[in-house]
This record gives sequence, structure tokens and C-alpha cells, in this order.
Amino acid sequence: MEHDGNHPLWQPEEARIERANMTAFIRSVNKKLGLDLRDYTALYNWSTEHPEQFWSEVWDFCGIVSEKRGSTVLTNRDRMPDARWFPEARLNFVINLLRFNDSHTAIIFRNERGERRQWTYGELRTTVYRIAGALQAAGVTKGDRVAGFMPNIPETVAAMLAAAGLGATWSSCSPDFGVNGTLDRFGQIEPKVLFAADGYYYDGKILPLLPKISEIAAQLPGLEKTVIIPYTASAPAIDRISGAVLLDQFLTGLHQPAVEFSAWPFDHPLYILYSSGTTGLPKSIVHGAGGTLIQHLKELVLHTDLKRSDRIFYYTTCGWMMWNWLVSALAVGATIILYDGSPAYPDMRALFEIADRERMTVFGTSARYLSMLEKSGWIPKELFDLSSLRTILSTGSPLAPETFDYVYGSIKQDLCLSSISGGTDIISCFALGNPIGLVWRGELQTRGLGMSVEIYDENGNAVRGEKGELVCTRPFPSMPVSFWNDPGGQQYFNAYFNRFPGVWRHGDYACITEHNGLIIYGRSDAVLNPAGVRIGTAEIYRIVDAMAEVVESVCVGQEWKDDTRIVLFVKLQDGISLDDRLRREIRNLIRSNASPRHVPAKIVQVPDIPRTLNGKITEIAVREIIHGREVRNREALANPESLEHYKKIRDLYD
Repeated sequence: MEHDGNHPLWQPEEARIERANMTAFIRSVNKKLGLDLRDYTALYNWSTEHPEQFWSEVWDFCGIVSEKRGSTVLTNRDRMPDARWFPEARLNFVINLLRFNDSHTAIIFRNERGERRQWTYGELRTTVYRIAGALQAAGVTKGDRVAGFMPNIPETVAAMLAAAGLGATWSSCSPDFGVNGTLDRFGQIEPKVLFAADGYYYDGKILPLLPKISEIAAQLPGLEKTVIIPYTASAPAIDRISGAVLLDQFLTGLHQPAVEFSAWPFDHPLYILYSSGTTGLPKSIVHGAGGTLIQHLKELVLHTDLKRSDRIFYYTTCGWMMWNWLVSALAVGATIILYDGSPAYPDMRALFEIADRERMTVFGTSARYLSMLEKSGWIPKELFDLSSLRTILSTGSPLAPETFDYVYGSIKQDLCLSSISGGTDIISCFALGNPIGLVWRGELQTRGLGMSVEIYDENGNAVRGEKGELVCTRPFPSMPVSFWNDPGGQQYFNAYFNRFPGVWRHGDYACITEHNGLIIYGRSDAVLNPAGVRIGTAEIYRIVDAMAEVVESVCVGQEWKDDTRIVLFVKLQDGISLDDRLRREIRNLIRSNASPRHVPAKIVQVPDIPRTLNGKITEIAVREIIHGREVRNREALANPESLEHYKKIRDLYD
């Protein structure tokens, strides 16, 4: 499907606009405050100009449950990172997620082997309180850390809710992390209890975890208990793991008094998430309960139009913030769909088969998955009943304009395709979907409500229609509470505020479009700068990765003869070799679809592209290795062995 770019790819029908939570919110705000907001643009402008009113209205509209809210919404409004939201409030994150206690389905779990389980809200609540009782009996209390080394299964959700309900702080690593990578993270925060599964499934294989867990548990200071969840085996042997107990034994082995979840301050530490750590030890980012809750509810209820009748899925591991985001949908009373396994096993149809069978309404995935699906040649709309599906969410990297065409041509025409962007740093998004707005080819629909997002040039001036640094000029509730072991806050300040004082610099290279949408061109620390011209890597990827011969690519700047030249590395389909004809074709496509400045000086075939554990291409690691500099934290990579090839490319030095 080709699109001329002069018309939107999708426009919601009037009936959909009328039913949308966003429409109801606009009407509510207008009635309560005597405003006359006519559309999303007016709502967005009001939300950023009057943040205290806006976030107070979000609290009420989304029905946040609290012991106390207080009259003060924001202090130190003009100071980042010192602003404080709802400083008088007292609430419990988990009480909000467990507000429903009935037979409505809370969780549907599927894995690549065909296993299916489901829990009602009543069953989830019972399980959470049982685990919380066992944790309490084991001495877990407010401020302790509880960690998960778990696949995306229902028990992971229950363990997190149990720990957080008690006031402990939850932190998770995906089980595909190596021992050192896990210790680099959990070793910083010293959890008291570790939840871990005996194994997980991926690409048709059973991947055992007990040997890893044994090493990890032995080296974690302060660890008192390791709780093993049988998943790939009914009775795993855990005798070699110090302090280990099976989940059933943990739940029945101690006297459990009745559990009550107390209310904590708005900024009480809920989660610790981790930066990718490709340039050193990962940063341990502490997120508060209230900020996470109100931000996620805004994004789910307003920007995703989530209702209790919805079934929402996101393909994610428990080491990516989209898992935390998905779990927050429980506060809406919707059904969340969890999946463990490869999205391409036994073939690329796997996830859409689940979408069909489970009557999925919101399908969340990565841009990379949609690109792989596009190249696979499958046309899901011809294979599956997707009548229930109304929204596709994509994040992780920029979604190419051609992939927008594929979604509307091969998946479904009447669909809100929301490419969203934010990150671990804010456990949420700066750019989001708009269920009452238009979808334009290649654009993220809108800046998030209450998020004062601008694009700055190199001198710190706000620009429109030009590329620059994505910044946020005013405080927002889901800013990190702190970094772990950063008592003076200097590491936190340096991460976001040292470039433009008092303004959050996110690290994306982006542009605000004429439609008030966003285009993201890649990470600003990976921007190419040949002859002083700034080029986002995504501008090249969207052209090259669309070629049938190319699986994927990575592009970096190489210091060369007192300047910088662009080097493009390509991973090709099996059986294809990079020859002069293909090099010419790549260069011609880039020249005609971008500019002569974008054309690489060198194009090199490689067997693999290095990725972080969260699946993102890491230009920085490639850039460091080709300059002979050491990549400091290879444990942050899913495939560190891929870097060895880049060390030996002689063609880079002529």
C-alpha cells in the first residue's frame, strides 16, 4: 500500500470519537472548570500551561484511590529536578491495581508451547495477598528491595504486587541477562528476596535458569531468600542454591498474619529500573509510586482509550519498562495478556494467532517486530479475524513510514496506529497516541498531555519544523525520584540537566511536524556529523532496512582525516553477499530518498548487529569498537560476541 502523504492514513469515525475517554475528559474539564476546550490541541496547550489543574483532573477522572490527596499539587514548579508532586498525598500503588475483586479476567497467559492460563481479578488478589503474607513473615518491610529474575508469567505480576503492596521496592531483570549483567544491576540495590523461575522458553528451546540463579544468589550481598517458581519443570532441584525455597513451600512454610497494605507518600520508591549500561555500569533509576500510577493511568485511559472491556497485550520481557506499563492496566480493570517466548516461533504468525483467539483489542509491540513481519511477507488480515483489534502500539525505535503503509495495507485499515516514545528514564512516554486524532504516515501522533515537550537547537532555542534535541521544559510526575546510591543527586543531574539547565534533555534527536506530531531520528548521542551536518541514524535505517536483501543495519560516524565519515554496516539475508552492484543500489537509494550528505563513505557486510538486552541496536558500542576503544560493559549486550567481527574489518582503515 502506497500513500501520497497529503492525507492522513487514518481518521477516527465520529462514533469512536464520541465514545472515547479523551472526549469524556475534555467535557469533564470544561464543565468543572468553566473552560471551552474544543479539541486535542487546545487540551494539550491547557495541560502544559496549567499543570496543577491538569494533573488534579487526571487524578479525579481516573479515580485514583488514596488515603489522602491534600490541597497542594506541585511545589517548586519552576525547578527541575527539585519539583515535588502531591507532597501531602498518601496512597498505595497496589490497592489501586487491585481495586477490582471479581470474576472478570485480569490476566491471560500464553507461551510459545501453547500453554494457556487465566486468572480472574479475585484470583489475582488472593494470590497477591498470600505472597505478601509470606514476604511479611520473611521480614520484608517498607524500603526493602525485592527482585525478580523471571519470564513474563502471572506469578511475576503477583510477586511484584505483593512486594510493592508492603512498601518494598521491586526491580526486575529478564532471564536472558547473563550472570554478570544481572549482578551489575541487582548487586547495586542488594535485594532481600529474589523471585526466580527454574527456566523459560524461547524459539522452541527450554532454557534452564537454575545454574545462573545459583551463581547470582551466591554473590548478592544481603540476599536472605530465593523463591523458585516451577515453570519448565514440576519439581526443579534447588538444593545447590543457597537459601532457596519453592514457591509452594514459601507460601505454606511460615505463619502468615493478616496483611494490610499501608498508604505511603506519593514519591515512595516503587520500582528500580536500569539504563542499558553500554558505557559503564547501568544507572539504577528509582521511580515513585504516585508518579508512575498517575502517568500510566493518563497514558492508558486517555491516550490508549483503555476501558474495562479491553484486552491489552504488549510483547515485552520483564526487564523492559513496557512490562511495568502493561501491568498498570490492571488499575483500569482491563484484561492484560502476557506472553513468554519468541514472537517468531514457530513463525511470524504466532502473535497474531493469539490476537485472534483472545479477541485482543490493543496490540503492543516493537518497530523491529513490525518490520520483520513486513519482510516475512505475511498478510495477517488474510489469515486471522482481527475484528476486535482497534489499536496497535509500537515503540523501542522509530517506526519507518513504509511500515505504517504495511500496517494499514496488510493488518487492518480501521486501526489507530500509535507509535509511542519515552523510556526507562521516565517509565512512560513523551510522545503518544491520540484516539480522537489523525494518524499521519511516519509520525508519532502527539506529545503527551501534561508533558511540555519542545525541540531545542544547539543554542537552546525552541524550534518547529527543524531537527534538534527533544526536551521537556516543565516538571512532570514520573520524573525519577532519584538514582540509587546517588545521595547528592549529581549523577541524576548530569544525566538530564547539564546540557540545558532546568530543562530535561531526553537524548532523542527529533522534530515537531506541521501536524503537531513528532518524528524521531534516533538517539542524539548517535547523531552523525559529516562535514558539520547533523544526520539522525533513523533517516538512513528507514531506507536501507526496507530493502529486501537487508535484514537490518547499523550506522556510525568514524573519525577520519580530521573529519567524520559515515560507515554503514549491513546484515543481509541468508545467501546474499554484498557486492559492488548492491553497494551502488544502497547508495543510490539513500542519495535519492535522503540526500548526498547521507550517503555512507563505507558499506560493510557483517554477520550480526549488536543489541542491548532490551533489543535495541547500539550504535555506541559499534562506534567505540571500530575506534579501538573498549566497550566497557559487554554484559549489557544480548550478543556481545558480535563485536569481535567489527574489530577485524580492515576495509575501515583505507
